[in-house]
Amino acid sequence: MSKLVTIFGGSGFVGRYIARRMAAEGWRVRVAVRRPNEAMFVRTYGAVGQVDPILCNIRDDASVASAMHGVDAVVNCVGVLNELGKNAFDAVQADGAERIARLAASNDVDMVHISAIGADLESDSEYARTKAQGEANVLQHMPGAVILRPSIIFGTEDQFFNRFAGMTRMSPFLPLVGADTKFQPVYVDDVAQAAVQGVLGKASAGVYELGGPEVKSFRGLMQQMLEVIHRRRIIIGMPFLAAKIMAGVLDIVKFVSFQLFPNNILTRDQVRNLRRDNVVAEDAKGFVDLGIEPATLDSILPEYLWKFRPSGQYDDIQNSAKNLRI
Repeated sequence: MSKLVTIFGGSGFVGRYIARRMAAEGWRVRVAVRRPNEAMFVRTYGAVGQVDPILCNIRDDASVASAMHGVDAVVNCVGVLNELGKNAFDAVQADGAERIARLAASNDVDMVHISAIGADLESDSEYARTKAQGEANVLQHMPGAVILRPSIIFGTEDQFFNRFAGMTRMSPFLPLVGADTKFQPVYVDDVAQAAVQGVLGKASAGVYELGGPEVKSFRGLMQQMLEVIHRRRIIIGMPFLAAKIMAGVLDIVKFVSFQLFPNNILTRDQVRNLRRDNVVAEDAKGFVDLGIEPATLDSILPEYLWKFRPSGQYDDIQNSAKNLRI
């Protein structure tokens, strides 16, 4: 019988790519999510019955144990960028990771854990601190785990380039918090490929920092995005003090509205994160150690940002037609 892997958060942005690759490797894939009825699309990633979404809450031992029953490996992709309800940073990124690792160790299965560049136990950002705490919790129970720390991840379903490209449809301005902060964007399928190598035992235990071939400032990334979508917009660097005040007001509105307003715009924790560069450390293991050549932004962005061009898929045709001589 083929081997079985459980991917926690397997219908999310990164998890779905890992699920697709694991199915291509011939593994049976169990996609553990809170709302399996919204994850039925993962069934198309393999043969009939090969990929199966199941209900799981990583805040509950019994639920995680059930999702892990009979598996050969687990991958934890669960994380949050903004706290909402019971899905707080500590509950998901620290305690949830610990629970998965503890039960994986008791079941003697391999584990790959998705963290993030910038994870730091001493950070003033709860996101970064709990990412680091999650790593520590995983290594406490699973010292042989493979931990992946990607920089900002881009791809068809991303909430980075898609979000800002969408803003260009409504405004002549692009306000940026941390315009000079540096990023090393990494293609989502390259992260998935690294995770699969961890599951297959082709990557040695330890922490890998994953960044693409290009390091650019936030402003530089937006300029490149504007070139791809054929639009001109004024990029405005927002001072951190102004951003902190704005985020504070939005967080207060979220609190007084009992989270009916979830504040998906800007939080104080995100402002803290944007103060720091998000690039691979010089001494870190990375794609080179995994034998993976990461994709460039130029090779991927046009594949999914074309829809934000003034004339969408017909923009290149229209521009070409302007050069016709009658």
